[in-house]
Amino acid sequence: MDVEVLRWPAERTKVDDLRSHGVPRLLLLDLDEAVPASPDCLEDWVRLPVSDSDLAARRETVGARADNHAVRPTIDADGVLRFQGSWVGLSPLERDLTAPLIDKFGGVVSRGLLADRAWPEGLPSRNALDVHILRLRRRLNAIGLELRTIRSRGYLLQSS
Repeated sequence: MDVEVLRWPAERTKVDDLRSHGVPRLLLLDLDEAVPASPDCLEDWVRLPVSDSDLAARRETVGARADNHAVRPTIDADGVLRFQGSWVGLSPLERDLTAPLIDKFGGVVSRGLLADRAWPEGLPSRNALDVHILRLRRRLNAIGLELRTIRSRGYLLQSS
């Protein structure tokens, strides 16, 4: 998993944004800087100067922690969706539907955006999205994820 490396406190705004989205972070602190209170296991810090090998090791540790705790689901280019130590393989269409839901994990994604991602040339039928969402729900439930309908707005992906 990718780990963002940021200067603390110079990039505090970006750190706060990444925290709210559950993105793993490694903070670089000057020698005299106070240690920030890390709200979750997706954040760690290191004092500067730091060797390249120590920085790489710390990034790898935060990434492994993020993978093991799976606060957010991840999906790779092959359509393997991972969450809390479980995984499920998705078809290319299911991967295209799931990617924007993961990007906005815990937030509402419109039906229009999902349809555009899955069928850039247009929906093949009136209820195609509904049918694929129903199938996707079953697959996501198996690994501890819930896909909720938000009436007149879209869909929200969250942990079960």
